Amino acid sequence: MKPVVLLFALFCGVRGIAQVVPPEPSDTLRISVAEYCDAVLAYSRQLKSATARSLEASEQMRRARTGFLPRLSAAGSFAVAARRFDGAERWTFSVEPQIVQTVYGGGSTRAAYRQAELGYGIALCDEEFTRSEVRYAAEYAYWNLSAMRLFSEAVQRYVAIIRSLKEVADRRFDEGYIAKGDVLMIDTRLSEAEYDALTAERNYIVSLHNFNILRGMPPETAVSLRASIRDSLPMPVRNEGLAAVERRSDYAAAQFRATQAGVAVRAARAPFNPQLSVGIGGSWQPYSPNRNGSTYADGTAFVQLSVPIFHWGERRRAVGAAEAVRMRTEWDAAALADDIVREEMNGWTALLESRAQVGATEYNLRVAGENLEINTYSYGEGLATILDVMQAQLSWIQIYTNAIRAYYSHAVAVSDYRRITEAE
Repeated sequence: MKPVVLLFALFCGVRGIAQVVPPEPSDTLRISVAEYCDAVLAYSRQLKSATARSLEASEQMRRARTGFLPRLSAAGSFAVAARRFDGAERWTFSVEPQIVQTVYGGGSTRAAYRQAELGYGIALCDEEFTRSEVRYAAEYAYWNLSAMRLFSEAVQRYVAIIRSLKEVADRRFDEGYIAKGDVLMIDTRLSEAEYDALTAERNYIVSLHNFNILRGMPPETAVSLRASIRDSLPMPVRNEGLAAVERRSDYAAAQFRATQAGVAVRAARAPFNPQLSVGIGGSWQPYSPNRNGSTYADGTAFVQLSVPIFHWGERRRAVGAAEAVRMRTEWDAAALADDIVREEMNGWTALLESRAQVGATEYNLRVAGENLEINTYSYGEGLATILDVMQAQLSWIQIYTNAIRAYYSHAVAVSDYRRITEAE
């Protein structure tokens, strides 16, 4: 009767695994998904790089705006002759300041500013897309750590179950109720379970390292998660078709690039258009020849007009190449829209399937628990063999790990769908 009581107590511990996960260490700060994502975003080198690119694009836009303003420049020279001629001074100099305002530059100034403005919009979109990718990577690392912890605890508990069964089997063997072969089978199963426990522990440590490195902490830092993949996660609101496309920052960037390529066509045409500028200037220099070193100042006002006439078809080729780039960027944007629609449909399907798998594995887990209970009790009564109990245990651990995978897949599917639609 004593073996029956031990095995029944063993099974009661088994059933508790499916419902209660052992508490995490209380000496570490519990971190939520949102807090971890904020920490990763604050540390992310990729996001800092994207922010720097946005700052660079902003400065380039401000630089292009200066092309509309008048420009002040000055040129100067100083020369000393090797010999003196006719009593004149050997030295001479000139200083010539000018203020020039471009009236019409063939459209190049306006096109350059518009391109820089669109480049700034592209950089902001890329920064937002990088933020979304980093947030997804953070959520993935969080759920992966939760899953690896559950896997490790499940395998360790499985090892404890087999060890408890081995104690019962050793006692029954000593009492002459079972053969040596049953004990050897349990020893083999225990050895396999301990090997799996080491593998699960290694995977947990690797996931912990990835978790900490992503937020800029020492890899070995102890972590206590506030959320678990076993928690009920809210279903995202679906954004299908054009709604998903319009929310994506990378698609907005693709549209900006297509518009920028259209402006580049005007920029390619601009150097071959007439160009007009006006300005005033002056000069300060000695008389020539410089006999006594006296100087004078003079001023001028001028109008400059440049009209390209014939360049052997260079304009047509430059505009044609820019048009080809414009068409390519437009097709790239259209292809990206198709990819986003496909990603959204596949992501939503994966989300629904993972949620259905969670429900199915929970049912299978209850059935496996009842099967293990029956086989454990029957073995204690001598109505089942050790093989039946071991098979029931193996079935239970497989179904339990499948349940963990289902929960993990569902958590990742939720994060992936939010990434696809860039939902908060």
